[in-house]
Amino acid sequence: MKSTELSAPAKVNYRLDVIRKRPDGYHDLRMIMQRVDLFDTIRISLTDATEIKVTCDRTGVPNGPENIAWKAARAMLDIASKPIGIDINITKRIPVAAGLGGGSSNAATVLMGLNDLLSLGLTIERLMEIGVTLGADVPFFIFGRTAIAEGIGEKLTPIERIPRPWIVLVNPNVHVSTAWAYKNLQLTSGEDNNTMPNFFDNIAELCAILGNDLESVTIARFPVIADIKEQLIRHGAEASLMSGSGPTVFGIFEAESAARKAAEQMAAENGWFATAVKALQ
Repeated sequence: MKSTELSAPAKVNYRLDVIRKRPDGYHDLRMIMQRVDLFDTIRISLTDATEIKVTCDRTGVPNGPENIAWKAARAMLDIASKPIGIDINITKRIPVAAGLGGGSSNAATVLMGLNDLLSLGLTIERLMEIGVTLGADVPFFIFGRTAIAEGIGEKLTPIERIPRPWIVLVNPNVHVSTAWAYKNLQLTSGEDNNTMPNFFDNIAELCAILGNDLESVTIARFPVIADIKEQLIRHGAEASLMSGSGPTVFGIFEAESAARKAAEQMAAENGWFATAVKALQ
C-alpha cells in the first residue's frame, strides 16, 4: 500500500486581534501568521485494515478521534468512500498546546497528504473548507504562505512583502488550552476600524505591528511568560511577543548568530525549550 512522509511546520502570530464573539461561539479574529522551520514529521500509510490509527512519539498526544490528525483522516476517508485504512505516525518537534499551531499543521498535512495518496484531486480551496471544520488555523497551513487571516481564520490574504527574520522560540514547558484562553478573554466594546498592511519592508516595520489580545489572559495565569519576554529583549531580540494562546514566546532577531546564542543561553539558564528558527515565506 502507498505511503508518504511529509513535514508539518510551526507558525508564529505577529498579530492576533480578537474582534468579537460570534453567535456560533467562535470569535472573529484578525491575525498575521508566518510559518517557521520547526517541523513535525508526518508519515501517512494506506492499509488493508478499515480503521484509522495514530501513533506519536510524544506522551500525552491522543491516538484516537480526539486527535485532530485522526479527524482529518476521517474526513478524507468519508470523501474517498474506499474500504481502506490509514496509519499516521507523528514525530513531534513542535511543543504541544504551545500556541505554535502544531496540531493544526499536522491536520493540514494529513489532508494534503491523503488528497494525493487517495488521488482525490481536491482543490486547495476545498481542502481549506474541510480544514476550517477541524480547526481555525488549519486553512492557513494549507494556504502555505504568510498571510493575514480573518473571520475565524478561514479568510486568508497573502502578505505581499515581509522579512524572514530569525526567531527564537521559548516555551516554559507548560500547556495552555486555546479554548480556556478565549473563554477567559474580556472583550472590549467598540467598533473595529483597524486595518493591516500586507507588506513590510524591514524588521522594524514588522516589530511595530506586534500585538496579541490573548497575551494578558495567559500571562495572568502564567507570569513566567512576562519573564521570558523580558529575557529575550535582554538577549538581543528586537521585539518579543507570545504566540497564539501561548505559552510559547518568540523573539525577533536580525542575525542567526545572535538568535542561536540567545536560544542556547535561555535553555541552559532556565531549563526551558528554546530554539532558533528561520521564518518561511
